[in-house]
Amino acid sequence: MTRRKFLKTCFAAAGLTVLGGWNLRAWAGGRQDQSGVPGVPQGRAEHRPRYLDLEASGELERRERALWAKMENCDLCPRRCHVNRMAGIAGVCRVSNTFRVASTRVGFGEERTIVGRRGTGEIFFSNCNLLCIFCQNWQIAHRGDGRILTHDQLADIMISLQNRGAGNINLITPTHLTPHIVSAVRLAIARGLNVPLIYNTSGYETLEVIRLLDGIIDIYQPDFKFQDSNIAIRFLQGAPDYAGYAATAIREMHRQVGTLREINGAAYRGLLVRHLVLPENLSGTDTFVRWIVSQLGADTHVNIMPQFWPAFQSRYHPPLHRRLIPGEFDQAMRWAREAGLRNFH
Repeated sequence: MTRRKFLKTCFAAAGLTVLGGWNLRAWAGGRQDQSGVPGVPQGRAEHRPRYLDLEASGELERRERALWAKMENCDLCPRRCHVNRMAGIAGVCRVSNTFRVASTRVGFGEERTIVGRRGTGEIFFSNCNLLCIFCQNWQIAHRGDGRILTHDQLADIMISLQNRGAGNINLITPTHLTPHIVSAVRLAIARGLNVPLIYNTSGYETLEVIRLLDGIIDIYQPDFKFQDSNIAIRFLQGAPDYAGYAATAIREMHRQVGTLREINGAAYRGLLVRHLVLPENLSGTDTFVRWIVSQLGADTHVNIMPQFWPAFQSRYHPPLHRRLIPGEFDQAMRWAREAGLRNFH
């Protein structure tokens, strides 16, 4: 199937859409406000996302085409499988020309600045390009649990999350599906989407794709999992040069959106970097915090996370067969203070 024919098929969906036997608008909680403009409650926009201007100028359509072109010889992520996903061939991510969504919700479990007072509109995409052996959501990322959707259905979900009060749309594990996402965003804009978009990623990104997302994404929320690619490759299904790609991508994200900015305690633009502390400092936390200060600045917002547990295949890969022992996370926080980080938790 050609890209043109595939896009025509996906955009053809109209009217009442159905997901797995359920009315999608009812399943996602969508509604239309009394102003007559679908999905745009009056007085909601506290910040005008740049993607609205990109759409108005025609630039967003150009970016969409550039992303779809990558699917024909796929190099959307650093694995660069070079398979024709448009022809139905799957890459390492195990995804061809369709996509799945595992779940959606207005969530309150993320960082306070991401949740704000209204919650974050979480869309959990199925499958993953990184495939960590310690993945805590392996049923979604590795097994691919979820439902196949169209772009029209995904746009409906974005609007329904906004209508239910979500302060942003949180795109979780989006890397391998960026063309689909941008196509759905364009449909959602026509229906009134006007809240910030969050790109919630493992950090394993190419510079080319992140540059294509400039102005589309308001908040980048990448992981920076490992500082040593030689260590990382053992735990990331052989992903080449994780640390190098993540560092380059995160620097570009910071160039685009800068330090995290808030309105009434809720982020509307900027960068928030996550880092999971691993047993025996496998993730290189001491190096990570120094890198953040030297490359991005001491005011960069960082979430240093203690919640590692031996999920999925971890038990076969010591020292990931155990949780953190007393003192390991405390040491990580000391390194952050000593490095001079000011916005970390």
